[in-house]
Amino acid sequence: MTLNPADDRFAKTISAQLGDDVLRPIAERYLEEPRQRFVGQPGVLALPRDAEEVSALVRMAAEACVPVVPYGGGTGLVGGQVVPDGPAPLIISLERMAAIRAVYPTENILVAEAGAILADVQAAAEGAGRLFPLSLAAQGSCRIGGNLATNAGGVNVLRYGNARDLCLGLEVVLPDGKIWHGLSRLRKDNTGYDLRNLMIGSEGTLGIITAAALKLFPRPKSVGTAMFQVASPEAAIDLLSLARDQAGEAVSAFELIHGQGLQFLTEVLPEVRQSFPNPPKWSVLIELGLSERQDPSDMMGAIYVAAEERGLVSDAIIAQSEAQRSELWTVRENIPEANRLIGSVSSHDISVPISRIPEFIRRGTDVVAAQGPFRVNCFGHLGDGNLHYNVFPPKGRDKAEFVGQRGAVKRAVHDLVHEFGGSVSAEHGVGRLKTGDIERYGDPVRLQAMRAIKAALDPQGIMNPGAVLAR
Repeated sequence: MTLNPADDRFAKTISAQLGDDVLRPIAERYLEEPRQRFVGQPGVLALPRDAEEVSALVRMAAEACVPVVPYGGGTGLVGGQVVPDGPAPLIISLERMAAIRAVYPTENILVAEAGAILADVQAAAEGAGRLFPLSLAAQGSCRIGGNLATNAGGVNVLRYGNARDLCLGLEVVLPDGKIWHGLSRLRKDNTGYDLRNLMIGSEGTLGIITAAALKLFPRPKSVGTAMFQVASPEAAIDLLSLARDQAGEAVSAFELIHGQGLQFLTEVLPEVRQSFPNPPKWSVLIELGLSERQDPSDMMGAIYVAAEERGLVSDAIIAQSEAQRSELWTVRENIPEANRLIGSVSSHDISVPISRIPEFIRRGTDVVAAQGPFRVNCFGHLGDGNLHYNVFPPKGRDKAEFVGQRGAVKRAVHDLVHEFGGSVSAEHGVGRLKTGDIERYGDPVRLQAMRAIKAALDPQGIMNPGAVLAR
């Protein structure tokens, strides 16, 4: 079906029904994405105040056959928040819908509107003596609706799961403008198809999430954090197993860090204080969330002693204060910023089975070397098999020199991921950047089912066209 642009006439229709206050001039930020791979088309920008206004906007778009792009915090890395071609869209930003509607401490549940910033959700949970564990580098600006729409991951997936695992119910505006009132606080509801999980991860292609009932958890009574030098990725995986044997589910984060990332920090962010005077080739950042009766230093020390006896570690810094803990995390959290300042030729958000990670890293070195004299920064959430495997120009060279090789590098890395039974999108989503990848590597039957679902719920194809499934 042919889509029509969101033009002045369409804007007047919105104003007539909802008033001028819902419309805004389009600032540049609504047309950009962080990696600057896509530039969005200006159309009409609407900032609704509640689900009913979102419903009215989508209903008008459906009647006029106008494309709709939901907009959260704009932090997505795969271009899902902008439409670079086709008819100008109606951009629906959820930023005015940022309320924490309710907190139920005895149920460990918080209900938030989709425009609530992730850090504000975390703070509301903390205010109730609870923990909302989703934690991302962009948590000060990303919004919970976008987190759910992309099934965001982050550093605590090992213990608490992805965004999908942290949600009990949703309120969603469907492509015809109807509101699905699915804000259930039930943990057991076995009454047919799971629409909640269908909407989570759909990136706005099946509907617009307007609110969510989120799971909360008891706050750890104490936190242990340490940076361990490890001999290799194999040693890191053995250390993960050992740590879980010793501390059980208290292991909340387990981050693999390659020496190349630390060298990038030295090059472009020398003010970041690094953990070791000589950056090791491989290190691991571990965090434990412990009960009242457990001492974090003792537990982390016991893990180190056991690991040293097995030859897995050679040195460690165990945080003795919140300031030291913050310093250790500052190193990890600044690696993506250092990557950005260096400038990657091609970045890859991938996952492979955990036991195969060492082999993948070895093979990946050869695969990338066959493409050119590139540097690789391999880091990420080892505990859940998610690596950020990013390829950079040689030192002293600019990424612009290698733009023509980006496709070949990406193809080579993703072919290897597929060979290992992995995923080319572990936590960032598909957006528009990876639609070709899921066509190439996806199971044909799964893709057929996805298209059938899209056609059934959005027969006009107005919802975020070109995202997830290529047009």
